[in-house]
Amino acid sequence: MRSRRFLAAEQLGLDWHRPGLLAGVDEAGRGPLAGPVVAAAVILDDEHPVPGLADSKQLSPLRRAELFDRIRERALALCIAEAAVEEIDTLNILQATLLAMRRAVEGLRLTPSRVLVDGNQLPVLRVPADAVVRGDATVAAISAASILAKVHRDRLCEERLHRAHPEYGFDVHKGYATPEHLRALREHGACAAHRRSFAPVRQSLGIG
Repeated sequence: MRSRRFLAAEQLGLDWHRPGLLAGVDEAGRGPLAGPVVAAAVILDDEHPVPGLADSKQLSPLRRAELFDRIRERALALCIAEAAVEEIDTLNILQATLLAMRRAVEGLRLTPSRVLVDGNQLPVLRVPADAVVRGDATVAAISAASILAKVHRDRLCEERLHRAHPEYGFDVHKGYATPEHLRALREHGACAAHRRSFAPVRQSLGIG
């Protein structure tokens, strides 16, 4: 039988949650024309906080790299997951992003009692979850997840994609639709890393 406290909160519509581990979730790479979308889930340790957490987009690359290492050292649990280009083209970018988020949460070595996800969309999860608009700037665990996802994806572009396809400059633009990237698309066409469901890539293939 549920407690009177739970019943009262439920009947009054209050934001009541059981105590336990909180995981923050965020993604990187929804907008680029190439490469996977990356999501991270993080459970921070209240006993070992990480000073300086913020929205990854507001931090310099050097500061993000420093915080990436600090989060990995101090978090209770974390997982970084991807949805591949083929999944993006098959499912669409939103559903692929939610898939990567679900993989990140399910990959945690500890099961959270609650998950907070940046934005206004939620993946299907086995634990209670809430979407938090601008959560990457207001919730420490989401900020940490945004840093992990951003640094992981940037390194993936610099190492994996650039080494395989140096003519596109993935180490510089990280797959985004910069003038240089669009020019490379016109000159070389699309490579295996490009998202064929995105309009500029379709146009480079003559199917747009």
